[in-house]
Amino acid sequence: MKKTAILALTALTAMGVYAQSEDVYRVQMEALDAQGQQVLQEFRQLQQADPEGKQPATKARTMVLSARLDSLQQVQLDLVRQIIRDNPDNQIPVGYIKEAMYELGYKDLKAALSPKTAYYDNPELAPAKKLLAAYEKRLPGTTFKELTMQDMAGQPVKLSQWVGKGQWVLVDFWASWCGPCRQEMPNVVANYEKYHAKGLQIVGVSLDQKKDAWVKAVQQMGMQWPQMSDLKGWKSVAADTYGIFSIPSSLLIDPQGKIAAIDLRGKQLGDKLREIYGE
Repeated sequence: MKKTAILALTALTAMGVYAQSEDVYRVQMEALDAQGQQVLQEFRQLQQADPEGKQPATKARTMVLSARLDSLQQVQLDLVRQIIRDNPDNQIPVGYIKEAMYELGYKDLKAALSPKTAYYDNPELAPAKKLLAAYEKRLPGTTFKELTMQDMAGQPVKLSQWVGKGQWVLVDFWASWCGPCRQEMPNVVANYEKYHAKGLQIVGVSLDQKKDAWVKAVQQMGMQWPQMSDLKGWKSVAADTYGIFSIPSSLLIDPQGKIAAIDLRGKQLGDKLREIYGE
């Protein structure tokens, strides 16, 4: 069950530049948010009744609720895209872009931040512009950039030891202290175990600062693939090279060394690997 599967967009139009009478989308957003809150409330009730989620009925209902949240989020995102398309000549899109920028992805964010729009120079969009610049450092279709760091034994390693050698490589940016990374790691491990024999390689790039914590986490979570780090946390050369400022993050790089996709998680990762390798 996702913790944040519904966008928090309903309060935006009530503040500052967004409090415009022509914002006809607020009611729709509030209705979607209300539906999402109902689903989350039911999930909280399930957690209270079955904290470990072991009962078959709990598992089944959780899957239904998760799918419902995903559906509501998609409706909200579609509405955000409509708002952006329909309002290039006013400030209404600003708050929606700011709140939904991580979910929009590169293509939609690039279109939303067109210099031709009336809202382009709004200072509230500075974080979205920063995110767009980060995306452009790891744009699908571009050639990977080299990283030189150390493995867990303290030996120097290069990303090019694995990338561009005729196999698909998932470069996984993570850290031992990152809760969402730990939540996603069983999915990464499962996909590695399923597809490694077919040619998939994974390279972990840790944003840790403490070597002991890094090594322990690798062992605890059963990460059987190569690891590299400079143990500089967010000041890591990897974060700067690839515009990484939130984790987990990833690059899926094709056999020729071109970035094919970014930030594949959960079902998306499995679907993409199934597309490449088959069942």
